[in-house]
Amino acid sequence: MSDILKLTAADLAAKLRSGEVSSVEATQAHLDRIAAVDGDVHAFLHVSDHAVDVAADIDRRRAAGEELGELAGVPLAIKDVLVTTDMPSTSGSKILEGYMSPYDATVVARARAAGLVPLGKTNMDEFAMGSSTEHSAYGPTHNPWDLDRIPGGSGGGSAAAVAAFEAPLALGSDTGGSIRQPAHVTGTVGMKPTYGGVSRYGAIALASSLDQVGPVSRTVLDSALLHDVIGGHDPHDATSLTDAWPSFAAAAREGATGDVLKGLKVGVIRELDDTGFQKGVSESFRASLAAMEAAGAEIVEVSAPHFEYGVAAYYLILPAEASSNLAKFDSVRFGMRVNVPGGTVEDVMAATRDAGFGDEVKRRVILGTYALSAGYYDAYYGSAQKVRTLIQRDFDEAFAQVDVIATPSAPTTAFRLGEKLNDPIQMYLNDVTTIPVNLAGVPGISIPSGLAAEDGLPVGIQFVAPAREDARLYRVGAALEALLVDSWGGPILDRAPILGGAR
Repeated sequence: MSDILKLTAADLAAKLRSGEVSSVEATQAHLDRIAAVDGDVHAFLHVSDHAVDVAADIDRRRAAGEELGELAGVPLAIKDVLVTTDMPSTSGSKILEGYMSPYDATVVARARAAGLVPLGKTNMDEFAMGSSTEHSAYGPTHNPWDLDRIPGGSGGGSAAAVAAFEAPLALGSDTGGSIRQPAHVTGTVGMKPTYGGVSRYGAIALASSLDQVGPVSRTVLDSALLHDVIGGHDPHDATSLTDAWPSFAAAAREGATGDVLKGLKVGVIRELDDTGFQKGVSESFRASLAAMEAAGAEIVEVSAPHFEYGVAAYYLILPAEASSNLAKFDSVRFGMRVNVPGGTVEDVMAATRDAGFGDEVKRRVILGTYALSAGYYDAYYGSAQKVRTLIQRDFDEAFAQVDVIATPSAPTTAFRLGEKLNDPIQMYLNDVTTIPVNLAGVPGISIPSGLAAEDGLPVGIQFVAPAREDARLYRVGAALEALLVDSWGGPILDRAPILGGAR
């Protein structure tokens, strides 16, 4: 495998600036990698026809002495939930097959302006509904560690692309764990920013009060660098925070080199015991905590008594909001249309939605519509929102005692494709540790914490911080990453088969 592919985004960016590598060379190396392995991985739904031309323009501008962003010339994969003008945007659904957006999502526009080179659009569970990327209308993505296993979801395509060295960076979206859970099972880094910290404009909405766009990478610093590009206020997004954000890359660099763990109070949730967690996940989590404690951190037990209701509340709030958001896919204005000879508009709409939506989308739309219906709103949706408030209060009380909270990023390592498709409840429980973060709107990051002893597959540890304290997560994540990489003797992906290409 090309040495270029093994570089972190930060290291590749440095070589691009020095002239040691050109953006065309880096982009072509990744396109060649996609051509070589994506037939097996299926991380991409669409590969750009313009990537090399964009890279050549970056090289020309750099040669002319133009001031460029730190990541200029670095290739980028984009989750297909984010609309783009030059590539189809399907959100993993047949109902949007071939749809071309008239505008770019804000995060895509910012990435382009910073000189990143879009490689293509990555596979995902349809409308981001799923934990395994098996609900894509275009077929499942496979985990590069084991092609018979899931890459997580809904953003399995972005995580798999980064893990398989098809892209050094990717954009994802996280509604209940769709960046962090794929990171957990693929040995990558996934960050869900504070709600409102990154624009959602141009992200095809699933649940508007929960959705958040964020970076996917192979290192904490790489995520921080991409976060610096895409973050900040956007007047197109009514929920966008107007805060001035610090440099996340500076925070990550401080964490990697400074003594940030000394005196850090790390909360461990009493109610999240080993019940329901794979042994290797629990062992890796405890080993990470021990490493942090040895470096001077203080491990503090905190209580979050309402977390156990998070999954139930989430699966009322999300379907209710999805039911409303997906009503726009009505066959009238855009997207596919199934003609019904002699039929009414309602007949065409019903036939189109029946043919265009997959089973999981239909399941959640029906559930959400029921939860919002007259006579049931207060009992279901209203009650779920009250639970959400209690979970937010749990976080507030915990953060009065600790600096960050740590949990396993997911209960198990990557399960086999098809293993849980017929058991939606078990599928939903994959997000038991990530969902509360979205309900509260606080930031969370997953970084690799090791390999499970029983199957040799990746495991992640999640850190959560108070709202607006994203930089704290980058400092802590980078500090632990540095400890673990030293103990492993290199990045975790160097220990992965990755189709025989990383050893």
